[in-house]
Amino acid sequence: MLNIKTLYRRMHQPPRHVDKVDMLNGSLLDKILLFAIPLAASMILQQLFNSADVAVVGRFDSPQAMAAVGSNSQAINLMVNLFVGLSVGANVIIANYIGKGKTQRIHEAIHTAMSLALISGIILLIWGLTTARITLELMDTPKDVLEMAVLYFRLYFLGMPFIMLYNFGAAILRSQGDSKRPLLCLFVGGIVNVILNLILVIIFKLSVAGVAIATVVSNIISAFMIINYLRKSEGEFKFRFRDLKLKGVYVVAMLKIGLPAGLQGMLFSISNVCIQTAINSLGSYASAGSAAALNFDFITFFFVNAFTQAAVTFTGQNFGAKKFDRCKKIYKLTMLSGLITTGLACFICVWWWPEIIGLYTTDETVLKFAGVRMLHAVAFLWMCNIYEIPSGVLRGIGHSTLPTVIILLGCCVLRIIWVYTVFAYFKDFAVLMDVYPVSWGITSVVMLTAYFYIWRRLI
Repeated sequence: MLNIKTLYRRMHQPPRHVDKVDMLNGSLLDKILLFAIPLAASMILQQLFNSADVAVVGRFDSPQAMAAVGSNSQAINLMVNLFVGLSVGANVIIANYIGKGKTQRIHEAIHTAMSLALISGIILLIWGLTTARITLELMDTPKDVLEMAVLYFRLYFLGMPFIMLYNFGAAILRSQGDSKRPLLCLFVGGIVNVILNLILVIIFKLSVAGVAIATVVSNIISAFMIINYLRKSEGEFKFRFRDLKLKGVYVVAMLKIGLPAGLQGMLFSISNVCIQTAINSLGSYASAGSAAALNFDFITFFFVNAFTQAAVTFTGQNFGAKKFDRCKKIYKLTMLSGLITTGLACFICVWWWPEIIGLYTTDETVLKFAGVRMLHAVAFLWMCNIYEIPSGVLRGIGHSTLPTVIILLGCCVLRIIWVYTVFAYFKDFAVLMDVYPVSWGITSVVMLTAYFYIWRRLI
């Protein structure tokens, strides 16, 4: 078991002791797994710790408090995804420079990325504090949970500068093939989050305010750890506060790749906000049940996301080194790995859903709504690999706009249309959840067509 001294020593070890993945030479499958599995584990760990917010208030407070916390997730993601998408641009640009051996540009790009992270966090902080109430009212948040939801929203956004610093810093480490240290940062921050959740909710009776405060503290810890790792790096990867500077050439390059990815995430969130609004219209129990099941929607998708980021980073380095045959293999291996791991995760979540959801609530009505989401949406989430992996490869070679447009139309516009037509007619929670597999299937067909067309023209 790790003690405090061991964690402290690991935090201060320079990154040269980390086994970084050589993406340009040798076998691929083992290296893709070595990169993606810790990345998936870090995101799942983060979600499990975040879901502790829902679980603690659901178990030790009330269904209304559970709905207040859960109904915030889509609204928070609405803006966060835009800026987190920029970290994808930083990942690709730095990975390309690594592949080309341009050491000076690596150093400058890293400090531009961290400058963007700080600016993004401040923008999000201001947005969250000023628009919390109007955002949640527009989402038709049930009146019996609105005040608690606004409080949670505002407190959560106090930690946005630290969330951005962590995400950009983690992207920088991953561009070098290091996906283990970001996992350790989340582990430490997550443990703090769970402990504080229990103390602030059970002992101090702070309800949603307690879980929000715990989340902010955990994000601060993770951010400081990731910055410490970057400061302990050597050579062109070493981070120095005095070198923070926005250089136009890198900002433009990161925006070119990262902005479409961020807009894609933001537009995804817009469609999900519309769906959340529809869920809220069915009452606080529907909102609470959906919030519980949504955690496993996220968890299964993280396997998709991990292999997508592997596709982006591996392709970025190998394309920069003009190793096009390896790029083709990267697509096949990440697709196969993503389908297998996500399919297994979906099976586990669906087969044992009553036991899993029972960790969050014992309310029969809430359980009923959660089960519908598990069986109608989470069960089919493996389909996301079919469009996300090709999208990641295309971004790795610098084609970021077309995947964004395809996903915008297939997974965003179609869902909004569904909410205001099919769901508006039936007014049924199961019908609302059916929009997910329908949109995933249509988007997959179009994305695969675009991928093979672009690849054949390029190579």
